[in-house]
Amino acid sequence: MRRAARAASLVLALSLVFVLARADTVPPDISSMQLTRTEEGVFLSANLQFELPGQVEDALRQGIPMYFIAEAQVQRERWYWSDQQLGIATRYYRITHQPLTKRWRLHISNSAFTGGSGTGLALGQTYEQLEDAIAAIQRIYRWKILEPAQLGSTSGVSVQLRFRVDLSSLPRPLQIGALGRSGWNLQMSRTQTLEAAP
Repeated sequence: MRRAARAASLVLALSLVFVLARADTVPPDISSMQLTRTEEGVFLSANLQFELPGQVEDALRQGIPMYFIAEAQVQRERWYWSDQQLGIATRYYRITHQPLTKRWRLHISNSAFTGGSGTGLALGQTYEQLEDAIAAIQRIYRWKILEPAQLGSTSGVSVQLRFRVDLSSLPRPLQIGALGRSGWNLQMSRTQTLEAAP
């Protein structure tokens, strides 16, 4: 009888620890999103708040490159038809671990990483800690998402920013294992209206 009571107490305590641990984790969110229109086009700045899912961080620490995608879709509302798409801007991120130097390498590109290995035209930066590389992804500053000629009037224009882990760029066995598992899931989205030009 005492064993059963102790086991029940242990299960209750572990459940409480799990609930408290989950309460500490911040849900993924896009905060302080700002849209700026200049003569050069439309620029987006935002802060992404997220913690890496457990499986993603484990894969990174085991030397598997991880890919992320930020996508900004610009639309104009139309009452008589579906919304008019003015443009889509996409930014690709790749994080890799360099075991010899024990450093993290982050590549940022406006075009997809071909074949999972090529970088094309990409900005590369090295970091001592994984947290620093993630912090660099979380800050989007003055990203040009639309040319001036694409915009015309600012009336009824909104921008939807989406960010996610790109599971399609993982090695095939991991893609199959990651489908439908919350340990790989990281998605967030936010829509904001572009203020009309003065």
